[in-house]
Amino acid sequence: MANTPYPQSYYAASANPVPPRPALQEEVQTDVCVIGAGYTGLSSALFLLESGFKVTVLEAAKVGFGASGRNGGQIVNSYSRDIDVIERTVGPKQAQLLGHMAFEGGRIIRERVAKYNIQCDLKDGGVFAALTPKQMGHLESQKRLWERFGHTQLELMDQKRIREVVNCDQYIGGMLDMSGGHIHPLNLALGEAAAVESLGGKIYEQSPAIRIERGANPVVHTPQGKVRAKFIIVAGNAYLGGLVPELAAKSMPCGTQVITTEPLSDDLARSLLPQDYCVEDCNYLLDYYRLTGDKRLIFGGGVVYGARDPANIEAIIRPKMLKAFPQLKDVKIDYAWTGNFLLTLSRLPQVGRLGDNIYYSQGCSGHGVTYTHLAGKVLAEALRGQAERFDAFAELPHYPFPGGQMLRVPFSALGAWYYSLRDRLGF
Repeated sequence: MANTPYPQSYYAASANPVPPRPALQEEVQTDVCVIGAGYTGLSSALFLLESGFKVTVLEAAKVGFGASGRNGGQIVNSYSRDIDVIERTVGPKQAQLLGHMAFEGGRIIRERVAKYNIQCDLKDGGVFAALTPKQMGHLESQKRLWERFGHTQLELMDQKRIREVVNCDQYIGGMLDMSGGHIHPLNLALGEAAAVESLGGKIYEQSPAIRIERGANPVVHTPQGKVRAKFIIVAGNAYLGGLVPELAAKSMPCGTQVITTEPLSDDLARSLLPQDYCVEDCNYLLDYYRLTGDKRLIFGGGVVYGARDPANIEAIIRPKMLKAFPQLKDVKIDYAWTGNFLLTLSRLPQVGRLGDNIYYSQGCSGHGVTYTHLAGKVLAEALRGQAERFDAFAELPHYPFPGGQMLRVPFSALGAWYYSLRDRLGF
């Protein structure tokens, strides 16, 4: 049977040691079968196990193989579309529920790290950096919006203040969110998987779900085994493939690229980000960066629609890094990789149920680290019969991409070009 290793990323090279996990080679019975051992699946499994369910997790490759183990490692609150957009779309009542949940994912991460002693280089503090007066105005509105929903750990920064936390002359100001922060994302996933197993959950790696036998007692088939369950949670996101055709029509895998420098001297690292906060700019196709626990700079950005792997990732991202930090021109890049996230047309997550017993959450649209942890809690609540928060997500409207499967990539790329042009021109 094929063995799928981690991609050659900094995260894989610096991952905490974990025991090998077997492939499923038998038939097992469980309460809940979770498909996918990324954050959505692991968070769901943990909340369910804590509620007394018997849980089996199937992973096609290794724990955290997909976006959960490849992302920028930033804890960013809210959703890819903010609460005001949701309010205009669905009205104040549903927006109230979703708004109060928008800051819960980061709290869940910190609770998990503390409760299960997960070693993942957790640091507090995230910066939204504005390049134009329009972006600064948006941050001022965002601060008022978030504070309306009880989120108060925010500080607006003028040009002088942001230079104290980001040594980059591109920014005219920004906003600091002290409930944001950053982590080693793969080590967070590995720690959550260990927590799942400590509560009696089973995780099978190299065990792709190849077919779901639907019905009153659904069965998930893998190449060498099967899982009989009362409920199924589909948590494959951009790596789900065609397993559930209904979930593919209104979403599109997209790739983002990341590079990691060689270790920097303490003085150089401190000169770039004196408070060790993570940073993302306010462009439509944004850049994001932070320091690792061993003083490397991780820098990411760009989107490849349709999730093709670029031939030369460093050639795409290094110029972005040097524009922000020209002092790194002689620094070596040790790692470069790409990872996929799942985009929806609305840029809001898709949550729902197929029949009576197959639940799903997908389509974080690049905003997944915090949302996926919330999603696990919401899915677990629904399986326990508490569906109010699940329904608030499930009732969000979603639409297929214009042009269908064939034209969704060029249409989306054209839209991204338009918004990137607006960013560059300051509109």
